[in-house]
Parts: sequence; structure tokens; C-alpha cells
Amino acid sequence: MKKALYRYPEVYEDDLVEDYHGTSVPAPFRWMEDPDNPEVKAWTKAQNALKDAFLTGDPAYQKIKDRLIELWQFPHYTTAFRKGKRTFYTRNSGTQNQPALYVRQRDGDPVLLVDPNTLAEDGTVALMVQSYTKDGGLLAYSLAESGSDWQKIHILDVENNRHYDEVLTYTKFPYPAWHPDKTGFFYNRLPDPDSVPPEDRNNYRHICWHKLGTPQSEDIKIFQHEEKTLGVMAQVTDDGEYLVLTIYRGTDPRDGVYYRKLEGDGDFIHLYEPEQAAFNMIGSVGNTFYVRTDLETPNSRIVAIDLAHPEPENWKTVIPEGEDAISYARIVDNKLVVTFFHHAAHQIKYYQLDGTFLGEIPLPTLGTAEPVSGGHKDTRYYFRFASFLYPDTIFYFDFESETLVPFADDQGIDFPIEDYVTTQVFYPSKDGTQIPMFLTHRKGIELDGQNPTILYGYGGFDLAQTPFFKVWNLTWFEMGGVFALANLRGGSEYGDAWHQAGMLEKKQNVFDDMHAAAEWLIENKYTSTPKLAIEGRSNGGLLVSACMLQRPELYGCVLCHVPVTDMLRYHKFTLGHFWTPEYGNAEENPEHFKFLYAYSPLHNVKEGVLYPPVIVTTADTDDRVVPCHSKKFVATLQTEAAPYHPYLLRVETRAGHGLGKPIKKLIEERTDVWAFAVKVLGMEV
Repeated sequence: MKKALYRYPEVYEDDLVEDYHGTSVPAPFRWMEDPDNPEVKAWTKAQNALKDAFLTGDPAYQKIKDRLIELWQFPHYTTAFRKGKRTFYTRNSGTQNQPALYVRQRDGDPVLLVDPNTLAEDGTVALMVQSYTKDGGLLAYSLAESGSDWQKIHILDVENNRHYDEVLTYTKFPYPAWHPDKTGFFYNRLPDPDSVPPEDRNNYRHICWHKLGTPQSEDIKIFQHEEKTLGVMAQVTDDGEYLVLTIYRGTDPRDGVYYRKLEGDGDFIHLYEPEQAAFNMIGSVGNTFYVRTDLETPNSRIVAIDLAHPEPENWKTVIPEGEDAISYARIVDNKLVVTFFHHAAHQIKYYQLDGTFLGEIPLPTLGTAEPVSGGHKDTRYYFRFASFLYPDTIFYFDFESETLVPFADDQGIDFPIEDYVTTQVFYPSKDGTQIPMFLTHRKGIELDGQNPTILYGYGGFDLAQTPFFKVWNLTWFEMGGVFALANLRGGSEYGDAWHQAGMLEKKQNVFDDMHAAAEWLIENKYTSTPKLAIEGRSNGGLLVSACMLQRPELYGCVLCHVPVTDMLRYHKFTLGHFWTPEYGNAEENPEHFKFLYAYSPLHNVKEGVLYPPVIVTTADTDDRVVPCHSKKFVATLQTEAAPYHPYLLRVETRAGHGLGKPIKKLIEERTDVWAFAVKVLGMEV
């Protein structure tokens, strides 16, 4: 008989059993849902100590950390806005914990406006949303603390570099929309948490009007939907004529659109209701709205809607549905700038407002181009470009000269990019569906099955996984590693149909796509099971934890970050009830219970089975995917699975789901993750 190699901290198992539609489901670690329980705190501390003992003594550990610090020493920009005579941008000089906000007038010297690094010693205050008046004279911006989704809005008089006294609270991703007269803005907020039951603290979202120089208590409620679970965001059209509301249910991409004239206080006209189709407001010209929709066109089209006759039969199709799904669209320089998915990478084309094709914006390589800023009358369209070997870089396309220009001269990184290559392949999933996958690695690698490989995936929530840049992946490439990104169903790479094929009762398609990607990598000699790690975050954490349980013999290592693992109770925590359109509800619907229980990671760990080595990372202040998902899952692995592999938990402090995480914490976390992979995959550094 094998001797157990790992002794895990002792943990109490409750005898609680719940009934789900006639099925008895044990819940031995329900008590871990209370983060203030002293036993939970003690167990968590012991888990971090176990992780440290496993990793920090390895000689590779410090080498990896030192190299990450070295590679991160390059300036990087995240946003750029041209407003009147001012240009605003966020810049990190290298290993600052957070990017800072600067303004430059014409060709003048940059002036520092907001530096979050001065607001917390550990760098856990992050600059989030920025909203400017057209002339750039006023700025409303939000700050988040310790990685929380909760944010506070601050208001800055840019001309005098002076903050207004009021600070607005009770907001999550507030998106302030300025009135053209600069007297105030509309913003979305939540109720005072003390005014509603705990289960309603993420409900009753509403739009308020804030007048500058007044306390938040005097804000005027403009709109609240009668259904408490629906969310709402506001925007003022570029011409200042309309106030437009986007109405949504959780993460369902099928948004509704309401509007009214900006001046006045009449009722909102219900143009389209939520859950009918996606209706994404692009902009307006006079009484015509330009909207991206997937109604009867899964790959989306752009239509012009005459507000006097808004019925679908009266729409004018400006950009018809094509083979490539539409990702983003904006009106800049009175042109439609449209970003398409082409096999999971971006292409940008621009058109006259009547749909006449004008040209294509050249991109540096196969990659991702996310819009940053640009208004109807602006002659420059700013976007952020990135790829696996191309650091995030701000460009603008100048429509007057039809040239692509880097925003700053000091963007880039000191790394021999030319020694590495990215290619794209297509492989069949279990049902024959062709799935695209990007591969990045050093040029000239031997296909001998011995290359350490990270297979990364997400597959959900209509979120496309286009090429992205991570500093830490450069260290993986240097160590001889291959990085593979599989474009699984559940995202939007091929429009709404691709999303629908990976949600609710079809979620197993996503796991099958991941298994097939692993099999393709092995069959084509890129790697082998002992050298293959799978990695995912959030919904991707659900992906890799489910995959390791379904096919434990296929994978050599699992890197699982902030995962959703309890699919029977996820909707009971913080924002979880907003995900039911994607996952389903096991408590209310017996049919949903069947497919959720079939793959729920927490409920599918089998006693005595040897699963691949796994490190699960989470954070104590994650208020999106609460850390009890990770804790209950790891406790189950450690008590049920064969104890011959490490099943480790890493719990970060004062860090949330990932957004705004300080670079210091990013380096520490990735050092742990890479050190774990290096050790269990038998790599040399």
C-alpha cells in the first residue's frame, strides 16, 4: 500500500445533509461559509503555512521571483482620453503597485492628477472608472479598496487641481454620465447596505442625479426598475440630446434600452426590454439611434433606428451580419468604427454612417484591440492593443492622416520577442465542433512530448478569450514552456450561438472542448500528461476544477484561481444570483439541479481517487466569487482524494477577485503559482 505523502491540517466535518428535489446532498463544510468563524481563520492560516512549506524552500522559487521583478520594470499605459485641449492617461513606471493618472495640455509637461499609490501603503487602493466632461475640465473617477467591487466616486476640478468635498458611496462600477452643462452627472448606485436585508444589498440598483457641490444625501433618484434584481446604467448621447438607460439581468448579455430627452423629467420610453436580444447603444445622430443587436442575427449587425418608428420592421441595417461576429462599435469622426472577431482575434474596420466601407485600421499582429476613447467629432480613435508577445500598448488612429500612431514613445519591454512565435490551430471537440487554439512558445521547439505546457481556458458569460499579454508568461516561455489558449464554447468568439452552446444544460460542451484541447496537444507531441497543466480564473476556475475531476488521468497539474465550485449554492453569495441566466438555479429548478449536480466540482470529488496536483488561489476580500468556494473545495480534496499529490490552498489578504490587484501582490502570487508548476511538472529553472 502507498504511504500518504501529504498530511493536511485537521478539519471538522459536519453531518449536515440537504434535500434537493429528492436527492440527499451532504454538506460537511458548510461552516466554512462564515469567514469570521475562528476555526475557519485557523484552518486558512494553516493552509497558507502548508503552501509556504511546500514552495519557498525550493531553489527555483527566488529565481522566478527575481526574474518577474526584473521583467516588470517597464513603463505601461492603460488608458488615454483626449478631451478638448487636454490629454489624460494612466501610466505605471514599472513596478508601481498601481498606475497613476496624468494630464497633459497640448505639448506641455505631464501633470500628476491622481496617484493611488499614495492612498495605501500596500497599494490596495486602485483607480477604476474615469468619466470626463467634453472639455476635460471636470473628472469623476472611482476608487476601489482591497480588490472590492464596491467603489467610491471622487470629483476633480482639473483646471484648478482641486477635489470637491463630496464623495459618493454605495456604487459598483458606477459609470458617471456628465450633463453637457457640467452641473452634475447621472450614475448608477445601490441602496445603503443598512437599509435593506443582507440578501438585497446587490439589488435595487437605480440611477441618481448628482449636482456638483452637494452632499450625496441630496441626490435625486431618476429611475429604478420595479423588478429589484434588474441592473441599470446610464449614458448621455454624444450630442447631449438623450439620456439612455441600459437595463440588464445579471450577466445576461440581452440588454434592454430605455430613453428620454435629456432636458425634462418625463417617463422613459421603453425602446426594448431586457432578455429579448442584445441591444448595445452605439450613439445617436438627430433622432436616429445606432445600435448593435443580435436579434435574429447571432453574429450581430448594426442598425439605424428612427425613434419615430422604432419597430424592427422599420430598422435600417447599416452593417449586416457576416461570418465574423461584431465585438465592439463606436462612432468616431462621424464614422462607424467596428471591431470584429476573426477566429478569436480582432480586426477593426470603419464605415460611413450609411454603411459604406472606408478602410481597415492596421494592427501590429494577431491580437486584441479594445476601444479606449473617441467621440463623434474626435478625429482620433484610441484603443489598447495586446497579444501574447506584445505588451498592452495604447495607439490612436488618426482619421485625417489615416495613420496608426503609438500614444507614447516609451511603450515596450526589454525581452527578445523575436525568439518566440504565436500560431493558431483548430481541433475537433467531442461532438466534432472545430475549436480554435493559440499556441505561443520559443521558436524551433522539439515536438517530443516533453514541453511543459499551460492550457488556459474560460468558456462562459459571452466573454471572448482573445490574445492577451501577461508579464509572467514571459518567464514561462524562458523556462521552455508552451502556452495554449483554447477558445472554448461559452464565449462570444463566434457570436451568440457560440455562447449558447456553452451555458446552462450545455455547459458540458465547455469541459469537452478543454479535454479535446489537451488530447490534441498530447497527440501532436507538444506535451504529455506529466508535463501538462491546465489553468483558469473565476468561471475558468470552475472549468479546470471540473476538468480535473472528470479526467484526472489527462492532466499533470492544475492552476485554479478564484473558482466557482459550489454550483448548488453559488447564487446565495454576493453577486452569485446574477449568474443564474448562465448557470441555472439548482434550488428552484429540478432540471437545473440535475446538470449542475453532475459537474459541480464540490460535489464530484470521489473518495480515494488520485487527482492531479492542484493549487487553488483566492482572496479573503473577494466579494465577487467568495473564498468559501475555494476553501470548501480544497477541504473536500484533502479529506476525500488519495493523499499522494499536493492539493494546496493560497489565500491572499486585502485583495479581491483580481481587478486592481497591486503589482507586488501579483508578483508574489505568480511566484507561488510558477514555483508550484515547476516543482510538480519536474522542470528546471
